[in-house]
Amino acid sequence: MSDLLVRTGGEAGDGIASLGETVARCFARMGLHVFGLNAYQSVIRGGHVWFQARASEIRPFSQGDGADILYCLNRETFDIHRADLRPGATIVYDPEKFAIAPGDVPTGARLLPVPTLAIARKYTSQAILQNASGLGAMAYLAGIPLPVLHGALADSFGKKTGDVVTWNLGASADGYEFAKQHSGANDHAVAPKGEGKLLLTGNQAIALGAAAGGVKFLAQYPMTPASGIMHWMAAHSRDLGIVVKQAEDELAAINMAVGASFGGVRAMTATSGGGFSLMVEALGMAGMTETPVVVVESQRAGPSTGLPTKTEQGDLHLMIGAGQGEFPRAILAPSHPKEAYQSTIDAFRLAEEWQTPVLLASDLHLSENYATVDRDEINLNVPIARIATATAPGTGEYLRYAYTPTGVSPRSIPGQPGLQYVAGSDEHDQKGHLISDVRAGVPMWVAERAKMMEKRMRKLDGLRRAAPPPVVEGRPDADVTFVAWGSTVGAIRDAMPVLEAQGISTNLLFVRTVYPLRADIVSTTLESARTSLLVEANYSGQLGQLIRQETGILLPHRLLKYDGEPFYPHEIVAKVRELTGHGGQ
Repeated sequence: MSDLLVRTGGEAGDGIASLGETVARCFARMGLHVFGLNAYQSVIRGGHVWFQARASEIRPFSQGDGADILYCLNRETFDIHRADLRPGATIVYDPEKFAIAPGDVPTGARLLPVPTLAIARKYTSQAILQNASGLGAMAYLAGIPLPVLHGALADSFGKKTGDVVTWNLGASADGYEFAKQHSGANDHAVAPKGEGKLLLTGNQAIALGAAAGGVKFLAQYPMTPASGIMHWMAAHSRDLGIVVKQAEDELAAINMAVGASFGGVRAMTATSGGGFSLMVEALGMAGMTETPVVVVESQRAGPSTGLPTKTEQGDLHLMIGAGQGEFPRAILAPSHPKEAYQSTIDAFRLAEEWQTPVLLASDLHLSENYATVDRDEINLNVPIARIATATAPGTGEYLRYAYTPTGVSPRSIPGQPGLQYVAGSDEHDQKGHLISDVRAGVPMWVAERAKMMEKRMRKLDGLRRAAPPPVVEGRPDADVTFVAWGSTVGAIRDAMPVLEAQGISTNLLFVRTVYPLRADIVSTTLESARTSLLVEANYSGQLGQLIRQETGILLPHRLLKYDGEPFYPHEIVAKVRELTGHGGQ
């Protein structure tokens, strides 16, 4: 694939994320597609962190393999990443900070020593300004025009003025000019490709989708990697008319969201697996009271607090089984910020239409990494249906939980005349009156319990038809069929053309709604597949287990990863070559 990979690394606190985000933003403004990977540790200072910005004329769905430009703020970065350098790569570093012997440089790579600290001292004694001069050198190598770089830097400082802005613009220009004079032939440079693109993390896309989908209340307790949703919402809450409440814990957050929804507004909360574990009782209350609520579950490696800054897809079973007893829910699993935007809109639509909780399954790899989205892929013209569907009865009593063929009953909101009802967390009859004392001596109550349970669970049939179905991407008669969900889909999409070029045809069964599963589509696809490969970021192949439970089909070939790192295209290519007898390289 024709792409450019720019990687920078150092210690936590060195400003690595800002460097990488600026490069990614510049590429997006040049009209290129970008994927940005932010890899960091769960520490404030120290520990190795790095960022990779991958630019391409065609959309990349993952961070890709290797690096063409590597900017090292310390020796550790060079030692860790030199094995990943692609042929012809350039290593940018400051020889005042550390030395690199020519014999340590991988074959085909070249060194570009840049006096970043000396350039910074022209302006200030603050060593952090070295980042600006190093950024300028990287920008020249990558083909980023200096005005584009300066525009991105100016925007990153917001409304700040004065010396800090001037210093950064000056130091970046000096680093740019130094690289221009000393780098020799520049074979990395990419060219602008027209209109700029939007650059979004998955969390930003989810927050934007929620706003477009009519959300008016967010309650959340910050937990990596879902915190970015609250950050975006809080920053835009006044302009969008959204109430954002930082709760004291996850239990309060979901209870507030359920209460706000009961009160008549679209509401949501967001967390990771540890926080979601605390929410399950309130999730069951929403299921029992048939109150719509959207919950974002951004997975990270577990159990317990696990690896707070690493990714995993280990919570699928938790999301399916969360809450005591049985009640309907849907679980949507987008793979890319573009899909995350639309999936969030879908989540609110499904929650309102079917009066039940809907979960949006994200993970750290989707939530916190960057990708470009074309402006016309973000449709802000989203129709918002009326929440209250009940009208005051002329005669008789309002039946909030009336038995219906779909399981969906007329909904009212507090304050509507003639539509009062009891919304208790105990089992109830059609009027909402509690029937929790189910016993053999009261046969009517026993029958009522069974009928109400069946009514609620009928919603699963409707959700199964209304939620985004699985899709098959690629050749219909492929040699290998991938099976995947969530962000793992990205690396698969990037591996598919590589395998095609090597004579191995592939397609992808992308399960967009993991629950309730469209077993008919999944079965038809897998029964016609020559060879299937399940790809998941967990230990036990949880989607594979669900597929076997729902369809009886066993997926014997698996590529599972649970070290906290995302999948890379080369890992998938190697597994398919091994599976098809082409060797593992």
